[in-house]
Amino acid sequence: MKSFDNDVQAIDHLLDKYRAMKSQIAKIIVGQDDVIESVMISIFCNGHSLLIGVPGLAKTLLVHTISEALHLSFKRIQFTPDLMPSDISGTEILNENRQFVFNKGPLFANIILADEINRTPPKTQAALLEAMQEKSVTIAGENHLLPLPFFVLATQNPIEQEGTYPLPEAQLDRFMFSIHVNYPSKEEEMEIVKSTTSNRSMQLDKVLDAEEILAFQQLIRKIPVADNVLDYAVNLASKTRPATPMADPIADEYLVWGAGPRASQYLVLGAKCHAVLHGKYSPDIEDVQKIALPILRHRIVRNYKAEAEMLGVDALISKML
Repeated sequence: MKSFDNDVQAIDHLLDKYRAMKSQIAKIIVGQDDVIESVMISIFCNGHSLLIGVPGLAKTLLVHTISEALHLSFKRIQFTPDLMPSDISGTEILNENRQFVFNKGPLFANIILADEINRTPPKTQAALLEAMQEKSVTIAGENHLLPLPFFVLATQNPIEQEGTYPLPEAQLDRFMFSIHVNYPSKEEEMEIVKSTTSNRSMQLDKVLDAEEILAFQQLIRKIPVADNVLDYAVNLASKTRPATPMADPIADEYLVWGAGPRASQYLVLGAKCHAVLHGKYSPDIEDVQKIALPILRHRIVRNYKAEAEMLGVDALISKML
């Protein structure tokens, strides 16, 4: 990555690169602007994302398209009930010299697409989530570092729950964002059908490489945050915790469990990146509000009263905002 005279120039360069990424992704993906922005924020913040949506909404295609526009290694893992931890992390094998050597699994790539993560048993889920946290895997007592940058973009189908293994709340907390992928509008769907039923093929240009992404991750952390924005982010996470001094009345009435300190960290970090991607050099309260839903929705647990009144997580967070 080229050097800059100051951080303002570097931030401007990041914004230019983001716009170039969006134009490349738009060659393949129609619409889904909020989803693309959230995934890119998680990449620039060194976080992981969980994409939740019904089949056919191009979740897998989106991740594959983003990886194509990045000069990074990419692996797709289809999670199934018989997948073992060694199938994703690798295992030791006996070579021709009768010595054990480590054979790397598909986890050893910069971008991992964990397709239908809730289809595999907890043991394999835990192996992936450990790698997400530690950025390394331990095989036969030896620690193997994963390549940096390292992102897991996992997909999940919300409608077909038979034969699935839902991720526990403590493991969901490892994901920076829980992103809901919605149906396209009629105009977008017509464009999708038109482009996918013709013989048109698109070649994507590489926009970012590993060195630039690592530099941008450090740059995001250097962005200053005003005390009132920091205070708002921490208060927002605290409001979701029932039976605590800072709890919102909505949390006391409708929640069993609230967001932990990791939510506060991601609210501030995500707000910094959101501000940069919208042409600002420091985040304000609006930036925190814009990213609050995907950061908080998988970190709070509703009680029976909320379920009985059919109050969704997003509605409860919106009321607290």
